Amino acid sequence: MTSMSDFHPGQLVMVSIEGKVLGEQQAAFLRDNHIRAVCLFRGNLGTEAEVKQLTADLRAAMGDKALIGLDQEGGSVVRAIFLPQPPAAMALGAWGDEVMAEEVGAAVSRGIRSLGFNWNFAPVLDVNNNPANPVIAERSFSDDPREVARLAGAWMRGALREGVACCVKHFPGHGDTHVDSHRDLPVVDKPLAQLQQLEFLPFAELKDEAPAMMTAHIVYPQLDPEHPATLSRKILGDLLRGQWGYDGVVITDSLVMKAIHDRYGHHLAAVMTLRAGADMAMALGTQDEQLAAVRAIAAAQALGELPAERLQQAKARLDALAVRYPSVIAEYPPAVRERDDLLMRRAWAAGLTVLGSAKPPRHDQPIRVLTQKSVPSDGVSEAGPTSDDVKSLFSNFGHVEVVALDDLHQLDWSGLPKDGRLTVLVSNHRDRYAPRVEAWTPDLHLVLWNPFQALDITAPAVVTWGYADGALVALRTWLEGHGQAPGRAPVRLVR
Repeated sequence: MTSMSDFHPGQLVMVSIEGKVLGEQQAAFLRDNHIRAVCLFRGNLGTEAEVKQLTADLRAAMGDKALIGLDQEGGSVVRAIFLPQPPAAMALGAWGDEVMAEEVGAAVSRGIRSLGFNWNFAPVLDVNNNPANPVIAERSFSDDPREVARLAGAWMRGALREGVACCVKHFPGHGDTHVDSHRDLPVVDKPLAQLQQLEFLPFAELKDEAPAMMTAHIVYPQLDPEHPATLSRKILGDLLRGQWGYDGVVITDSLVMKAIHDRYGHHLAAVMTLRAGADMAMALGTQDEQLAAVRAIAAAQALGELPAERLQQAKARLDALAVRYPSVIAEYPPAVRERDDLLMRRAWAAGLTVLGSAKPPRHDQPIRVLTQKSVPSDGVSEAGPTSDDVKSLFSNFGHVEVVALDDLHQLDWSGLPKDGRLTVLVSNHRDRYAPRVEAWTPDLHLVLWNPFQALDITAPAVVTWGYADGALVALRTWLEGHGQAPGRAPVRLVR
């Protein structure tokens, strides 16, 4: 190991930045605090040329061991929306083909590497066996842990082959929660034997291939009743590092999420997670909060609360990741990009899934389409499809009335005209419906986002697993009677 004179606390902290351009003040903040890692979000990404300039400027400020990350999972969680749009994990699960999963992972890496990114917080290894889960759903490959491991492993192998570090998440598993850790602290109260059979399994199977792993802000009381996994030495140190022997990079999920921020704050959480066995604290938020994390690590180092050996171990792991997966702007030839776009569209179409006796409407049949006007981003997922996007699905039908509500949940079903029109409910938002919608009786239900909405409405349904262009084109083709829906739901969607 190198001496502590080569160590700076900022090397173990990932931050966010404001805007689409790296201003001199922010560049100075990165340099002065020896920050080596930045996570970019949708609000940071302008045109492709602007993104390339931004990542180049970040490298100049952070050095040749810079780590520039983003969430480019697929489906609703994509930041670079101008690249070929990858299918959601569950769309790949609906088709179930490892070769396609690997090709999609490779294409995702080709796209983001061409922009200068070298770290992607994907794939998701959470096993979504809980239909009430408010944050994972179609981001998971399946409710079967072995299917998750099989398909996520293929996706990751493709992605790594193209030179971008993957980061599997959210260890030890976010699939069976009723609470979104962005908003509060979830609890998964299961004995170790059950966790090993479900939540742990994909992480355990892929730990030797995954160069990095992201922690979950979840309390597992039968493993550690006091601390969420992100801050738990019993989970990160004893289990993941000790029993499993994992020697890759461990990074926290964002410390600005309420599950951590409201209870511990950046400063305390940054120290606790490094002490527990993580290597990098994702200290997003304001610059003051970011600085608080850096200073807290420095103070803990000075007081001997964070041993030099632990800090150097974390730095060495991060150095190795940056050397193995350097941030460069790789070529993305137009022919390759076009091929990748066709691949993504093919994958979306392969996952299109029919439930029950769903059949395309007749072209001469009067139709009433019920949907929501717009669906803003919630900070994790990108903005959902608009009522104009929904309307375009029916542009080749002759007699279509589109009813676009500000909030689809407030639909008054009893007030709809009884005029013989075929009623098509198009769920373009993410949240599950309340129990009262059991009175809703559409002739056809088009589920464009959260597949578990199919459990809320008793009607024949078509599930797209997402709303990227490829998903909507496949659905439109099916509606017009020209396409197939070959997918098979990888989760239970029938009551």
